[in-house]
Amino acid sequence: MNAQKLLSLWGLKWNPFSSEVPSEGLLVTAKIESFAWRVEQLVQEGGFALITGESGTGKSVALRIVAERLSALREVVVGVLERPQSKTADFYRELGDVFSVKLSPSNRYGGFKALRERWKAHVASSRIKPVLLVDEAQEMAPDVLSELRILSSADFDATSLLTVVLSGDARLPDLLRHPDLVPLGTRIRTRLNTDSASREELSDLLSHSLSKAGNASLMTPELMDTLIDHCAGNYRLLMTMGGELLAYGMVHEAERLDEKSYLEVFQPRRRRVASKKKARV
Repeated sequence: MNAQKLLSLWGLKWNPFSSEVPSEGLLVTAKIESFAWRVEQLVQEGGFALITGESGTGKSVALRIVAERLSALREVVVGVLERPQSKTADFYRELGDVFSVKLSPSNRYGGFKALRERWKAHVASSRIKPVLLVDEAQEMAPDVLSELRILSSADFDATSLLTVVLSGDARLPDLLRHPDLVPLGTRIRTRLNTDSASREELSDLLSHSLSKAGNASLMTPELMDTLIDHCAGNYRLLMTMGGELLAYGMVHEAERLDEKSYLEVFQPRRRRVASKKKARV
């Protein structure tokens, strides 16, 4: 959206419904705060953390908050696996790029050993602790997850060389029940399960988003209640609907978004039919 128009029309510093809002625009709930703190402690020893939940319930926001918290720690190096669906060779290639280690996919043991030595050297000389974040982890192949488990530890599991945060939808817990992944499942040290949001949680998010963006009264209370009623407890759907209303408001240069805006955007056919019936009467 046009940032200048958002500012001039409503005094907004950014689009409050965008997935790219700055850190200060994110709502850190008590549940996410607790999980982020536990992951920070986990980094000191290494191991696995898990975020699971249905689509649109806040997994990506939680992962982003964790990433920013960890990146702020001087001794921590945070890497993100961009292609969780990769096969083993591509997984090693990407992991090498993430942590600046030259790996040869044709020589798995050589790459495995090089990466381990790199991490061991980091821990021994500078105390840098590597962390790998994986979104959409339900797409990972069982053999790649097994490689990651073996790669992350040394000295008969006495030494952890890597902290891994896996995030995925309801298919991820099922994947971790695969016979080959039972050893990984038992190594998960802390978990966050994101559920459908309550009315209070949705209201908190909407109010927080508008306030932080610069205009807490952009929407009428009635419109906010209507959005909450129709988003089925889903954060993403709430933000998507808010974004559509914002676009409508920009086109029509509305001073404030209200229930009339909602009817225009989401129930135009019903509104037209009602108008025709009224005209006949």
